[in-house]
Amino acid sequence: MFSVIMASIRSLLKTLFDQFIHKDFHEAVAKMTLIDAFLFLIVHSIDKLGIWPRLPVILGLFYLGIRRHLHQEYNLFNVGRSAVGVRFNPMDYPYRTADGKYNDPFNGDAGSEGTFFGRNVLPVDQKKKLIKPDPMVVATKLLARRKFIDTGKQFNMIAASWIQFMIHDWIDHLEDTKQIELTAPREVANQCPLKSFKFYKTKEVPTGSYDIKSGALNIRTPWWDGSAVYGSNAEKLQKVRTFKDGKLKISSDGLLLHDKDGVAVSGDVRNSWIGVSTLQALFIKEHNAVCDALKREYHHLDDEELYRHARLVTSAVIAKVHTIDWTVELLKTDTLLAGMRANWYGLLGKKFKDTFGHVGGAILGGLVGLKKPNNHGVPYSLTEEFVSVYRMHSLLPDDLHLRDILAAPGPNKSPPLFKKVPLPNLIGLKGETALVEIGFEKQMVSMGHQASGALELWNYPTWLRDLIPQDVDGRDRLDHVDLPALEVYRDRERNVARYNEFRRALLLIPISKWEDLTDDKEAIQTLEEVYGDDVEELDLLVGLMAEKKITGFAISETAFIIFLLMASRRLEADRFFTSNFNEETYTKKGLEWVNNTESLKDVLKRHYPEMVEKWMNSTSAFSVWDSPPNADNPIPLYLRVAQ
Repeated sequence: MFSVIMASIRSLLKTLFDQFIHKDFHEAVAKMTLIDAFLFLIVHSIDKLGIWPRLPVILGLFYLGIRRHLHQEYNLFNVGRSAVGVRFNPMDYPYRTADGKYNDPFNGDAGSEGTFFGRNVLPVDQKKKLIKPDPMVVATKLLARRKFIDTGKQFNMIAASWIQFMIHDWIDHLEDTKQIELTAPREVANQCPLKSFKFYKTKEVPTGSYDIKSGALNIRTPWWDGSAVYGSNAEKLQKVRTFKDGKLKISSDGLLLHDKDGVAVSGDVRNSWIGVSTLQALFIKEHNAVCDALKREYHHLDDEELYRHARLVTSAVIAKVHTIDWTVELLKTDTLLAGMRANWYGLLGKKFKDTFGHVGGAILGGLVGLKKPNNHGVPYSLTEEFVSVYRMHSLLPDDLHLRDILAAPGPNKSPPLFKKVPLPNLIGLKGETALVEIGFEKQMVSMGHQASGALELWNYPTWLRDLIPQDVDGRDRLDHVDLPALEVYRDRERNVARYNEFRRALLLIPISKWEDLTDDKEAIQTLEEVYGDDVEELDLLVGLMAEKKITGFAISETAFIIFLLMASRRLEADRFFTSNFNEETYTKKGLEWVNNTESLKDVLKRHYPEMVEKWMNSTSAFSVWDSPPNADNPIPLYLRVAQ
């Protein structure tokens, strides 16, 4: 009888829902539980009005909380066979392993080097559309920079370098040994620096699973484990350690050491530039400073124990800086300031958590310090869609503006311009040579005072259209590549959904015409020229660049939804941020170190206090340094209305 009643209720609700919700979501809602269908109805109603960014902070958090729940339920797909075997005892591995194994107590391989990329959206077969429209046409007509567009004071070159630093921690695809060649069509050939280019395919690996039959392998560890500093396997880790007092190798001038071939000695050196090298060097200093502090406090700790504890602490500092500092500058609204701090501290806030500990589950107490990790029933990995929304090369300018740090500060602590250096001179091996001459402080101050590029159409650096890629060991390859064209091809090759299907799968209202995407008439005209009238053919990367931005957001709303899901997942699925985020694992001193570090500015002040005092006027090290400090707001954060 009960089942008959429930079936009748569901049938009635389906009729009501179908009349109200967008037709493209009928099938998805039919698969949801009754509660989730109601929750979807709430966010969908708000989406139809287009008002969530303008909601008061507390209501905005409510909206984002519902969205995150729905995506945790319906946008996490395992690739590969589920683990079958004996559980390991986490007490046997109270530290981060070199290759990322033995983190998840139910799946020792989850998140380790060489495991599959997961999915947020089921694969969409694009094998017949790999060159439709031609990637070099897309790159030339819609992506290639015409004139540099920057982000104003919001985001600087340290912020641009930081996200590449994180990418070197999280993701890289295993390549095939077979090469592919793309040739520029006649209509754009004279505008392409390379008339053709060769590159290696992504290696397609059988999964042994019926649902998703093939996938790609991640050759980095997707945990937030600092592997850009430490490496993703034992061999790389061996190269960066001194094996004395737990420390890592660094030169006396505070920069990375180099091997006999000029390659930097660091955890990950592939396709790097000096902005990333500078951050790697900074966090080697941070690691070594943690070692010194732990050795003073705990005389009995040996080299291995000091290294393990210091790695835990340093990795947590990196994760915290990204969560409550970098992301807050990327998504500069009160709602996201509250949301990102809630991810770390919970809605009850830092003062409450410092006093009473973790209370009230993930919402009130935060994801960090949960009693046990939560992977929502899907083994931890980062995803192909995550890779796609982190295609942010438009953040890079054409030149780095080196500053004269021997001069007196100007207004708002701004240093005078010394000279402009083309960015191609600062990548790879020649970049490492240049950094030795520039020095850490001049490089950091220069990046701090220079705005990054904006994630917009026609702002992809043209110098990246003739780029020398590198092997995993940092050595240059022979074949140059057209990077924006290659990125368009990569999404298609990896069966990542195109823009409109991507939005549907994330329960975002799809576009029906180009005017839904952008108000820019020239952009609309060019989109029609490249894709015709079929909005379903729009490539994801182009859509993310063209999409109207939410006020304060440096990225698109579509990309943000993946951020919302995966930023939380990186914390809550990791036992070193949950069940093992404690004094027993980190040491009391180590946990204090993490808790007392609130920003990259704190890290820089620890190692270069005079530099920060002299040259940084801004509150965050990720906004342009001569911008004014954040003004005090007497209204409590949760009670604020939209900005």
